[in-house]
Amino acid sequence: MTAGHTTLRSWHEVPFTKVKITDAFWRPRLDILREVTLKSCLGKCEETGRISNFAKAGGLAEGTFEGIYFNDSDVYKVLEGVAYALMLERDAALEAEADRIIELIAAAQEQDGYLCTYFTLVAPERKWTDMEKHEMYNGGHLIEAAVAYYEATGKRRLLDVACRLADHYDRNFGPGKRHWVEGHEEIELALIKLYRTTGEARYWKLACWLLEERGHGHGVGEIWNKPEWGPAYCQDDVPVREIQEVTGHAVRAMYLYAAMADAVHVSGDPAYAAALHRVWSHTVERNMYVTGGIGPSHHNEGFTHDYDLPNETAYCETCAAIAMVFWNHRMNLLFGEGKFADVVEREMYNGALAGLSLSGDRFFYVNPLASQGDHHRVPWFDTSCCPTNLARFLPSIGQYAYARTEGGFAVNQYVQGEADLALENGTGVKLKQRTSYPWSGTVELEVSPETSGAFRIQLRVPEWCRGYRVQAGGEWLSGEDAPVERGYLSIERAWSAGDTILLELDMPVEIVRARQEVQANEGRIALQRGPVVYCIEQCDHAGLHYDEMTFSARERLLVEHRQDLLGGVTALRGKDGRGDPCRFVPYYAWDNREPGYMQVWIRECEDKPLYNY
Repeated sequence: MTAGHTTLRSWHEVPFTKVKITDAFWRPRLDILREVTLKSCLGKCEETGRISNFAKAGGLAEGTFEGIYFNDSDVYKVLEGVAYALMLERDAALEAEADRIIELIAAAQEQDGYLCTYFTLVAPERKWTDMEKHEMYNGGHLIEAAVAYYEATGKRRLLDVACRLADHYDRNFGPGKRHWVEGHEEIELALIKLYRTTGEARYWKLACWLLEERGHGHGVGEIWNKPEWGPAYCQDDVPVREIQEVTGHAVRAMYLYAAMADAVHVSGDPAYAAALHRVWSHTVERNMYVTGGIGPSHHNEGFTHDYDLPNETAYCETCAAIAMVFWNHRMNLLFGEGKFADVVEREMYNGALAGLSLSGDRFFYVNPLASQGDHHRVPWFDTSCCPTNLARFLPSIGQYAYARTEGGFAVNQYVQGEADLALENGTGVKLKQRTSYPWSGTVELEVSPETSGAFRIQLRVPEWCRGYRVQAGGEWLSGEDAPVERGYLSIERAWSAGDTILLELDMPVEIVRARQEVQANEGRIALQRGPVVYCIEQCDHAGLHYDEMTFSARERLLVEHRQDLLGGVTALRGKDGRGDPCRFVPYYAWDNREPGYMQVWIRECEDKPLYNY
């Protein structure tokens, strides 16, 4: 590994099934997801022919293919979400519906293991001719759904389908066989996930081979034929270990980097580590919005040039924010640095969460940071990757809370609930968090090992936090007692059942200014409190037109929690540049009231007098 890069830590993931969330912020959202979002997505997949395509391909129904060639993937993602929901709470009716759909999927699989309903029904002679047609992308989402459903129910039906499909890939592609560069990455990380479930090493080796195919001129298809796109659009312009900068389609790039991190973890070979650090810095430091959004351009659903971060035309696909979580979570496990969990947090409370309405049945595909009032969530899209990605992302958020480390545990996200963990030596440890995060920076952690013993607890100090204090065993700790390294405050001591840690993170309102290279935000400021980014909405500012408000960085703001507003939020109240009352609300919650304009970045006014409240 290149000198100066962080050494591998290889922390271990804590499955979300080991984490029970009772949090006042997340628990209601998980309930709505199970009761509304999953059923809505299943219903839309039925209405639009996505599910019946499998019945037609399997000879169980008459008719032609409906939709777009990658529509199979939406069904798989919803099934993955259903599996996660079943892990949290078994539901006989939901499970029966999933079993019904799985039988249709199994019927659609061809004798040699091939499975993609578009090609079976529309163009069987064109299989494996255009690398942009998402054949392996669809298959990757099938594999992820199959692994999840097997873990949730113990049923092998879908897992067997996934293994037959992976075996089909392995017979046709690999060293000495056919070349393949999948236009939309996903299969690479899915194959590694399949290996972890089955123990079949061929799967992770095929994943690594697919990664190594990139950047060598093997790409063939629509992407490569378009001069305005070209191989950089799907990250096929350079070999993956030589990647310097983030390019192309944002979701595809994040899935690639997630797979590269998985490859390092599973193989133990750090060959990709330097490239991952380079491209992470380039993405986060020059191409990420304050909300965590990435990919400013509608033209390529992705990246353009450094510091190109327009607000009203920002693309910021919901799937890209979710994919940033996938990648940064893996980076955190691989390198044990808090900065990666910081990005996960930014997406959880801003960029990703904004994609779903408070009602759970309306979605954003695109997440701008300003709107004149013409951008609204809708129940579905022709390309509905974002709703179905939310359906699988949200029920699994518990996995981001903790990690098992070499000497104990890391607390990555502050979410009220209980976790059943185990040390490296097998000793069970229960961790119980009590917190009103993200509205409060106070976190109480109760530590209860099965048997008393010494180990280390590491608590992330978020990048937005300017000050904190921590108490363990009833005593306030100094910097020497609880040093901070790589973004984590570390407490190592002998623990007995019922011991507690009290962490108090300062959470004032922060004025955020963009770097001077970001022309779109020259002379503008944004507000953030804790992990939550704020915006203004027209419904709170009658009489003000779009982009008419100014605000002073010196203005004192009243922080008020309003349980009756937007499902319960902490809002910020002050006076604008004209001295009129103004209100800022969390960005994730915008467009849940009367339609109107929205802005994150507000024009800054100078020499504003201070108001007292």
